[in-house]
Amino acid sequence: MSDTQTHPSPRIRSSNDELVPRVLIRAVLALLLAVTSLVAIAVLTDRPLEGTPPQGEVLMERAIFISGNATGAALVLDANGSVITDFPADKGGFVAGIERVIDRERMKIGAEASAPVLLRLREGNRLSIYDPETDWSAELMGFGADNLRTFARLLDQP
Repeated sequence: MSDTQTHPSPRIRSSNDELVPRVLIRAVLALLLAVTSLVAIAVLTDRPLEGTPPQGEVLMERAIFISGNATGAALVLDANGSVITDFPADKGGFVAGIERVIDRERMKIGAEASAPVLLRLREGNRLSIYDPETDWSAELMGFGADNLRTFARLLDQP
């Protein structure tokens, strides 16, 4: 008796054994081309933005100075330089994060880093922060109720 061991023969792939069907690859490429074309047309024709929140009348506005650091601590001053709130590292992360975004936007265009930002309450109880130096703004309701309340308290405090 011979001691032969049988091994399965290697499977030869046929053209029908594709990992990803060609029709799927073509469909994805067509989708990418269509999306890129639509975006290009919108940019080239200066199509107005449609998904932006309504800009109601400003009911209340307050100029504030925000300074923060990487630990999450943040200091908020009013227009006169008086302390409104001094957030410890475990409470000021969102405020410090907003300050970093504002700093980055100002660095991009070389704007003055020490200028105030405007905290605005608009019709419909919409609270936003606006940087007149860069024309950057953020609707604060999109960041959750706790973060919205944090900035709403800044607007209310004397």
